[in-house]
Amino acid sequence: MNTRRAAAHEPPSERAALLTLVTRATRGVDADTALDELDGLATAAGAAVVVRGVQERAAPDAATLFGKGKAAEMAATCQAANVDIVIVDHVLSPAQVRNLEAVFHCRVIDRTELILDIFARRARTREGKLQVELAQLQYLLPRLVGSAQALSRLGGGIGTRGPGETKLETDRRRIRHRIAALKREIAEVSERRGYVRARRRRSEVPVVALVGYTNAGKTTLFNALTGGQAVVSDALFVTLDPLLRRVRLPDARQIVVSDTVGFIDRLPHQLVAAFRATLEEVTEADLLLHVIDAAAPDRDRRERAVRDVLTEIGAGLVPVLEVFNKCDQLSAADRRRLTSSSPRAVCVSATRGDGVPELVDLVASRVEMDTERETFVLDFSSETDRMILAELHRHARVTSQLTVGTQVTVEAEVPRRLRDRLLRRKDIA
Repeated sequence: MNTRRAAAHEPPSERAALLTLVTRATRGVDADTALDELDGLATAAGAAVVVRGVQERAAPDAATLFGKGKAAEMAATCQAANVDIVIVDHVLSPAQVRNLEAVFHCRVIDRTELILDIFARRARTREGKLQVELAQLQYLLPRLVGSAQALSRLGGGIGTRGPGETKLETDRRRIRHRIAALKREIAEVSERRGYVRARRRRSEVPVVALVGYTNAGKTTLFNALTGGQAVVSDALFVTLDPLLRRVRLPDARQIVVSDTVGFIDRLPHQLVAAFRATLEEVTEADLLLHVIDAAAPDRDRRERAVRDVLTEIGAGLVPVLEVFNKCDQLSAADRRRLTSSSPRAVCVSATRGDGVPELVDLVASRVEMDTERETFVLDFSSETDRMILAELHRHARVTSQLTVGTQVTVEAEVPRRLRDRLLRRKDIA
């Protein structure tokens, strides 16, 4: 996808029609809510939505998804509105794309291709670009057969055999080679990330990762927790690459807070696979803050979507603390119902700072659960003991410290892994 990103002052370059299908299997899903989310995705991709359409039928049509008659009716509406592109809120087969383009006489893409396009626009770092390109090629490879008619010159006469087949196979081979190269490069990035995580583990700094549905306010909360200036926007998928910042807790201990890519319902499997190196920051975290948009009308659906993705990437067993954001947009009655239904969750407003100090205290208490109280008798004249004292003040909660001459007695609540390492270091010294 080589669509040029329009400048902020330019009007959207494409007029889009959004179409969805409601079947017996999806009748519980609100069509307007699904189209609202698709509208947000289309806007993030730089399109102006001018047509929205819904069809209800028992099952999808194998040829055109919507059925021949309904597709023709929708096509007439789109032509009258001068639509440039049709976006379907489902995964389309190559044959369905080809058949719909013949009916609509314009480009037709599905939900997956739209999300991939947004990720391509948002990618800024080399790692992000590699991961997006891998996802796009993995999506494209099985769909090359859909272009076989344009690429192939197969027929029944002399001079019509071979070239098209060769072109198609050449394209497939090139894509497979590129996919293999991208996987090797991403594996190298993942290995480097592994070294960084190993260093963090050795220093015993707990990692707290923010996860949640896209546009739930994770980056705003990240800035509120860390005092950072990460880019915040009321748009989907603004953060693709993980952001890591050290945070000092009120008891002087340090943690690392990580902001990660937002999740979405029906997140394309190609993206989950391609971004696995990035999502390892989630699976390796000590605590997850599940940031939930408390004011979203489909809050429960979004919560389920995030939990499904966490399970898919292998983070289902990581401890989770639910954080309801944008609580300032709730009425007092709604807020009471929310806190009564989820008593272990915390309500915050990241933009106003409401509830953030309480959240920090709660995070500190959750991180503190993996600690043991230990007493260290150290000597200032020993370099090893001076290093141990520095690490205690950096990563543990020092409850008392008594100095007599060059000897200092420190009582602290120490993370278990740090405790064992410090005691070994003292025994060796």
